[in-house]
Amino acid sequence: MHLVVLWTDLLVYILVISIIGFMFWSSRHEHWRAPWRRLARSKLGMVSLMILLVYVAIGLLDSVHLQSNGRIRSAFDLLVSPLGVHHEQTYSAPFAKRLYNKKTVFLTDGQQQRIYPQLKHVNTVNIGLQVGIAAIESIAIWAIILALAMLIVARINKQTYVHTLNRVIRGQAQVPWRLLSIELFIIVFLIMLAVNLASHYHIFGTDKVGQDVFYETLKSIRTGLLIGTLATLVMLPFAIGFGITAGYFGGIIDDIVQYIYTTLSSIPAVLLIAAAVLSLQIYIANHPQVFPTVTERADIRLLALCVILGVTSWTILCRLLRGETFKLREMDYIQAAQALGTSRIKILFKHVLPNVMHIILISVVLDFSGLVLAEAVLSYVGVGVDPVTMSWGNMINAARLELAREPVVWWPLLAAFIFMFIFVLAANLLADAVRDALDPRIR
Repeated sequence: MHLVVLWTDLLVYILVISIIGFMFWSSRHEHWRAPWRRLARSKLGMVSLMILLVYVAIGLLDSVHLQSNGRIRSAFDLLVSPLGVHHEQTYSAPFAKRLYNKKTVFLTDGQQQRIYPQLKHVNTVNIGLQVGIAAIESIAIWAIILALAMLIVARINKQTYVHTLNRVIRGQAQVPWRLLSIELFIIVFLIMLAVNLASHYHIFGTDKVGQDVFYETLKSIRTGLLIGTLATLVMLPFAIGFGITAGYFGGIIDDIVQYIYTTLSSIPAVLLIAAAVLSLQIYIANHPQVFPTVTERADIRLLALCVILGVTSWTILCRLLRGETFKLREMDYIQAAQALGTSRIKILFKHVLPNVMHIILISVVLDFSGLVLAEAVLSYVGVGVDPVTMSWGNMINAARLELAREPVVWWPLLAAFIFMFIFVLAANLLADAVRDALDPRIR
């Protein structure tokens, strides 16, 4: 077994390192620490952040790929291995003991009979007992995590552990620790409940090929995160470079930038994405030696979708940065820097870019959820990620036929909807909190 680094994995690692570096850099500057403190005091913002951190943790585990016996699997697959390998024959409802469809079986006397076959990987247990066990385990894990968190907070604030705990219990801390501790217990309880029940039942049932739907929804988290983050990484250089350059220099440069993003905005994004995906499919079909495994082919198609989404979505942020830079270039401190002979490049990086950073961060967080939803829409129309890639869009696309059959198979659509709804809602609430913390006009 050895480590395999896919293209998307590499970009995820770079993104994580960049975020950690930015957090370390901003913690050393008071004008950045102040908005982060305001964000930490936001109840909705911190609750949403904790939910997103659970999604991110699953996505990061699913971005560590290992190859063994010619098969590529992620660390998340190894962690939840029973879910990924316990396949049934076909559909089964949530917490069911038998298949959803009748099958013809031959009895010992040679006669045929139509019955609902027993599921192979379901063990009948007392669900109430499993809930109780999960509750006890959750209390123990929750207490340990909370104790460690309070110890770290006490060390950071240079206070005693008892004093910090009393402030948290009385609700006197600036960070809403009481609310976060309640949320932490709910999250830990749901995780332990899923761990205890998933080993005995198919929590969200199985799909047409017998794959566990709960496993599919968890695997789809990485796809949603990649679409939202990597497309943003592709978008930012275009938006920042063209936006502040057009706003600062004006003239012919501004005219050229306006022509570029006006032309790009006039082309339907779906057509560009469809053309790029189809071109990539043709290239992969003609050069199978470049991408020898199914995992690598699906990964490069996912990366191509992120790139084309980023290329087609930078125009709105570019317009915002252009307009803000128009105002900034007339400010006294920039006029003074020009009078002192400071180079234009230095003015752009030292004076203009830091003063539009709040717009960039707000736009990035706001656009994140939109890009996640875009993947679902594109996969629904057939130009999204590869069909072998597990994503909420592919699950919703497959649910079209499942909802049209009799009896109706409703649980794959419900599972994808629940996970995507929580993810997008948390991202939107966090975006609102970030906007309130960073936007000086709101303050």
